Amino acid sequence: MRPWGRNRAPIALQLVALLVVSLIAAQVVTFAVVVLMPPPPRAVYRLEEVAQALKGGSLTPRFGRPLLREVQAAPPPESANPPFPGEHARRQLAALLGVREADVRLTQHMTFPGRLHRTLGIGGAAMEVRHERIMADEFGAGRRPMMAFREIGPPMFGEFSAAVRHSDGQWVVVQPQPEPFPNDWQRRVLSWLAGCLMVVAPLGYLFARRITAPLGQFAQAAETLGRDPSGPLMALSGPAEIGAAARAFNDMQVRLKRFIDDRTAMVGAISHDLRTPLARMRFKLEGAPGPVKEAVLADITQMEAMITSVLAFIRDASAARPRERLDLLSLLECLVDDAGDQDLTVLEDSRPMTVDADALGLQRLFGNLLDNAVKHGVRGRVRVFQEDGHALVEIADDGPGLEAGELERVFQPFYRAEAARTLDGGGVGLGLAVARSIARAHGGDVVLVSSAAGLVARVRLPLSAG
Repeated sequence: MRPWGRNRAPIALQLVALLVVSLIAAQVVTFAVVVLMPPPPRAVYRLEEVAQALKGGSLTPRFGRPLLREVQAAPPPESANPPFPGEHARRQLAALLGVREADVRLTQHMTFPGRLHRTLGIGGAAMEVRHERIMADEFGAGRRPMMAFREIGPPMFGEFSAAVRHSDGQWVVVQPQPEPFPNDWQRRVLSWLAGCLMVVAPLGYLFARRITAPLGQFAQAAETLGRDPSGPLMALSGPAEIGAAARAFNDMQVRLKRFIDDRTAMVGAISHDLRTPLARMRFKLEGAPGPVKEAVLADITQMEAMITSVLAFIRDASAARPRERLDLLSLLECLVDDAGDQDLTVLEDSRPMTVDADALGLQRLFGNLLDNAVKHGVRGRVRVFQEDGHALVEIADDGPGLEAGELERVFQPFYRAEAARTLDGGGVGLGLAVARSIARAHGGDVVLVSSAAGLVARVRLPLSAG
């Protein structure tokens, strides 16, 4: 058996590694999004474009989102913060529109960073009086600002609202269209994240599968042990914890098999040794006179038959036979044909079922049940079908059946029902016990069910995994 726990990281360490790798991958994705996909610049609107839209002209600016124009009875509410871009921009907009300054509203909904934001916090008048100096501070002394506010007015960034009052008292309001969700940049970011997820998710799944796969293999090994205690020891690979559990599991299997072998050998030795005193008793009774002789000889014959059955059962149980893929329907049809009994039939609605089993063991199992069906029920009918992932074989007879209290007792070794004792067919009461033992050794079971027509023996066996 390969050594466990060597060069195998514990599950806790592997889980921590998975979390660390996931965190690093998430940070790498975030860094890539920030560096490779910076957010788009804010939309910029010129006062000439705003004035043209207020006059009823084009609503499509050069560098910003399309504008919305609507007519309202009241002007849009002004911001609670000091107004920006201030009176100077509003005067310029009024001049471009050819109306009074009192009939114009202009509000910029934005927050400026750094010193520019602190300067604007003084009030709208500060922007009007000192905008050149602010731009000089921001762009460096002696340099001309990017845009001459005195000539064309300050630009409008992002969200704003502009309104002009007509002669009828109605206000024409222009503002940028609401930014859709998701916008182009957000769609690009979501596409990037989806692509990264498609790359990282399979790797994470494979890593997690590598951690949890040995648990499934361990469960399969336990299922195999339940079907075949004498099977090979498990050979799994996995974390250190799985290795420790596997060592304990294999040790348990070895001890269990040794215990069964010891008990089987002890019963076999006792049964074998009983044959010697029985032979001496028979020899001494051969020459004894009196009517008791025949009765005692009959008891001795029955005891010898029981011992012979026990030895045959122990011999078959202790012999390790290879298991192979078998078709239950074909095996039962062969048993029925070999029996040559017209009272045994295989029903036409039976279906082929494949199982992994010991052929000789199944032959003895179904042979015992078929003999009981003919011996105690006169006529036997066999049906093979599938139920809940198992192969089921029903052997029904037309006999008197059994009482409810004896449906389980008849599986006890050497127990015979009252009706069976009156028959002359022999038997020592091991047939059903042997049948159940073989079925359970294959991971299945045998039960008896009373029906209106007689008795039904139901054999359940796991289907072949292949």
